[in-house]
Formats: sequence, C-alpha cells, structure tokens
Amino acid sequence: MTTSSPRRVPTAPFGRTGHDSSRVIFGGAALGSLTDEQSAPLLELVDAYGVNHLDTAASYGDSELRLARWLEGRRDDFFLATKTGERTGPAARAELERSLERLGVDHVDLVQLHNLVEDDEWEVAHGPGGALEALLAARDEGLTRFIGVTGHGLRIAGMHRRSLERHDYDSVLFPYNPVLLRDPDYRREVEALLATCAERNVAVQTIKAVARRRWQEPGGGHLSWYEPIHDPDALARCVRWVLAEPQRFLNSSSEPSLLAAILEAASGDGPLPADAELAADADRLGVEPLFDGAELERI
Repeated sequence: MTTSSPRRVPTAPFGRTGHDSSRVIFGGAALGSLTDEQSAPLLELVDAYGVNHLDTAASYGDSELRLARWLEGRRDDFFLATKTGERTGPAARAELERSLERLGVDHVDLVQLHNLVEDDEWEVAHGPGGALEALLAARDEGLTRFIGVTGHGLRIAGMHRRSLERHDYDSVLFPYNPVLLRDPDYRREVEALLATCAERNVAVQTIKAVARRRWQEPGGGHLSWYEPIHDPDALARCVRWVLAEPQRFLNSSSEPSLLAAILEAASGDGPLPADAELAADADRLGVEPLFDGAELERI
C-alpha cells in the first residue's frame, strides 16, 4: 500500500442511474476468502483512491459480511451492487433478502442476474415466475434501485444483447481485454453490444482486464480462478486500454494483491497503449484467452 496520498480515480456517469461512479469498481470477490484483518488494507485503498462503487455477490464467500462491517455508518457514500445466481423468482427474492441482511442494509443500488449465459437458465429467469419478475417487484418495493445482468465467456455479449431485447436492464458486465478482443466473432458481438448500450445509456462494466491465462500448475490455493498479469507496466497498459473509452468501467480483480496497481494505473495520466505494445506484452507474458466458446465457458 502506498504511503503517499494517491491520486483519486476519475468518475463518470454510471449509465442512466444518475450516479457518478469511480471508473474502477471495487470487485468484492477479492474479499471472499479473507478475514476482516486481511480485508482492511484493501478497503483502505478503496477510500484512499476515492472508489465509490462496490460490487459483490451472494456467491462471493464472506464478501458481503466483510463489506457490512466496513459500510456501517457510511452506506450513503457508495453505490452498492450485489448479484443473485438464482433463476426462479422465489429463490432470487430469498437470495436478495439474504444479501441485504448480510450487507446490513435495507436496499442495494443494483442487483444483477449473475452469469446469465445458458439458454435454459435464460428462459427460466425471463419467464413467468422467474428471477427478473421477482427483482422487478423488489425494485418496486425499494429493495433495489436498478437491475443488471452479468456473465462470462465468449457467448455472453450476444446473450446480453438478447437480454436487452427482453428487458431494459440498467447495466451489463462481461469480459473485456485485448487478447479476448482478438477473437473476431467475440469482438463483433462486443462492438454491437457497446453500440446498443451507448444508444440506450446502459452502464458497461468490464471484467478480466488483467487476466493472463488459466493457471498452468495443478492444485488450488489461489484467490483468483485465473492467473493475473503481475508485470506492473503490462498491467497498467491493460487498465489504460480498458478505460480509454469513457463508457466503460473496470471491475477490479479477485486477486487482492493487484488492487493498488490497478487503482494507481486508473488514477494516472499515462498514454493510451498502442496495439503493438499490447501485442508485445501478450507475447512476452504468454497471455491467453480465458474462454474458448465450449468447455471453458462455465465458471
């Protein structure tokens, strides 16, 4: 953690929500397996860099509990988002209520349908008695202000476009980094999704900005399911590349040791990296796509 007073991360309108969110959103997955003592330095960084948007999920271990203790007495300082992985209405409602209890709040600003990429789950979530119906009712009751949708994999940009045809979601979240965008089909779908979001003022959240590849060695023990980029210069270039377009927000990595570097890169004035620089970084570090459109889609 830096000892000097860091620059603050810039803010931008988060879609049509009326909230100016920090361009880096704190990804609460980083807290999932940590204690309060281990979480404290990360949350100090959130404050130091002026991050005012927090994103967690019911499935992120004890992340909601870690945030609850820290948010006490300062709920109004943050745009607070969580997610439900449930697809039926009753289960989604129950999970949202549990999240509110664990977070120690009476409402969240955004609740998101988590990783909605499979056709069968999509149909259930959007059908009668599905999760969307329940979340719309929860919004009417004041338990959430906005509703979004998230996902992984190479099919998710197309699925988000389909979701936006069914319902006017307030935000989307999907993987976005230079190596993934080398896939022409994924790039085409992402560009179409970004155009739709710009036209309708839907907030765009990106993930996996600093992903290097899947872990090469067997065994667990990692705090993120993918191996991130640790090289500071390459990481900074990836962050600046994602944030070059004001429409995009970057969700910080589930690897807690990278938070300071991500926030520092986002708060600085470094140049937009050239495509050749990004390609050289990818070749030097062995950066690979995390998804392949088939067996690696389900995370």
